Parts: sequence; C-alpha cells; structure tokens
Amino acid sequence: MIRSYLNAFQIGIVAGMRALSAPAMVSHKLAQMQPDPLPDSKLHSLASPKTATVLKVMAVGELIGDKLPNTPNRTEPSSVVGRMASGALSGAALSEVDGRDARYGAAVGAAGAIVGTFAFFHLRRWLTHEQGLPDPVVALAEDVIAVGTAWRLIHQSKPADVAA
Repeated sequence: MIRSYLNAFQIGIVAGMRALSAPAMVSHKLAQMQPDPLPDSKLHSLASPKTATVLKVMAVGELIGDKLPNTPNRTEPSSVVGRMASGALSGAALSEVDGRDARYGAAVGAAGAIVGTFAFFHLRRWLTHEQGLPDPVVALAEDVIAVGTAWRLIHQSKPADVAA
C-alpha cells in the first residue's frame, strides 16, 4: 500500500517538474496494458491509445516550450494549479491500477506536484543564478530527470492482480 502511494507522490513530483510528462507516461503505460486496467473507472480515458498519443505529443511540446524565454514561471498560481491537477490525475490513475483508493493517490500526487514545482524551481534558479550554469543545460538535465523518473515509475509499478 505504501509503495503505491509513494509512486503516486513521485509521479506528482514529475508533474511539478514537467506538467505533461506525468500523465503522458501514465497514459502510455495504461494504453499498453491488457486487459483494460480501468474499465469502469472515471479515469478510463487515460487507458486509450489515442489519449496516450495526444498526451505524449503535448509533453514533447512542453519540453520544447520550457526552453523559450517567454515561458511563464512554474510558480505562478495558474501553473501550480495545473501541475497539481496533473499530479492528482497521474497519482490517482497509478493508485487505482494498483488496487488502491484513487482519492488518496490524487491527494499525494497533488502534494508531490507542489514539492516538485517549488523544489526544482529553486534548484534550477540556484544552478543558473548562483552557480552560473547555462539555463538550457539545466533545463535539459531536468527534462532527463523528469522523463527518466516517470519511465522508471511506470515500469516498476504493477497492477494489484499481477503483483499478487
């Protein structure tokens, strides 16, 4: 049980780093699972291959957009709310597939998104402003961490009926 919610928290951290990477990776995982992992769930659309494709394209767009100079700050209220929603959605889906309560997964996913948003904002600012590293390099490293963490999470997580 704790592992399921820890995974939800961690995917929330990913959502705090890159808002669309978390649901894109979760949807990718769900779309590959047979039988349908969420047949009667409100989150069922995440298991659609079309949804997974759309989210992955949007996530790539976000990775590119993050490097643009006019990209809004991730700590602006609207960005934080969007990242929390992304973490909540992703955490709920991972928890429900694990046979756990999606509401708790959503709560810890949203909490993880808040942590990820502010921790990586301050880390990136420290690395670029105080350590003098070029922002594009730090941004690319953050991309690698976000995608790598999400990839690891979706491949270690197993549904309850398979894990049992």
